[in-house]
Amino acid sequence: MSNIIPGIARYLSNDVDALDVLSQNVANMRTAGYRAERLATDFKTGLLENTPTLDLADGSLSTTGHPLDLAIRGTGFFAVDVNGQTMLTRNGQFHIDADQQLVDSAGNPVLGQSGPITLNHANVHIDASGAITDGSDNVDTLRIVNVDKASALRDMGDGLYSFKGNDSGQFIGRIQQGALEQSNVDPGEEMVRLMALSRHAQSVQRAIQAYDATLQEGINHIGDNS
Repeated sequence: MSNIIPGIARYLSNDVDALDVLSQNVANMRTAGYRAERLATDFKTGLLENTPTLDLADGSLSTTGHPLDLAIRGTGFFAVDVNGQTMLTRNGQFHIDADQQLVDSAGNPVLGQSGPITLNHANVHIDASGAITDGSDNVDTLRIVNVDKASALRDMGDGLYSFKGNDSGQFIGRIQQGALEQSNVDPGEEMVRLMALSRHAQSVQRAIQAYDATLQEGINHIGDNS
């Protein structure tokens, strides 16, 4: 019986970790391009795995009409330069900074095939393949990194992801100008998960209380038959 409490405690701790992941998803429901996190169940132990994986499904689109708002349909990610390191993002809320560079909402340069992108005109067109026309000039093509395995991504916060793998795979999808991709968190699904998680946590707590009551009852009767 000495292993009962540690075993039950692991389940309760697991529920707390799952609640953290769920809370993170709910908190980012309105964050453009946010990828929901999921915890899979280890069938050997019945516990949720410690490391969440990202849901790569497309989020819904919100049309803005702003020419520098871009959305990806498919498994690609925009590449941005963060202090000399290439990071990936699905948040395509871009603008032009004081140096005429195309940057993300945090001011990180957006990368094209030739590096950071410089734009000099107000009339910017970006086609479905990511090719950029600035006025009458063909500028560059957005660097879109194709990601078909969530395990290749690591969440770095602020909608940025590091990438481990070969980014030379062909992007199968399209870029939509004048639109932003919303979070792919489904409020209905998250509510169902929250209810199931709450019920499970309550059952674990009842098991701990029952074990504690049984243990206390045994302690109270020690020596009764002596």
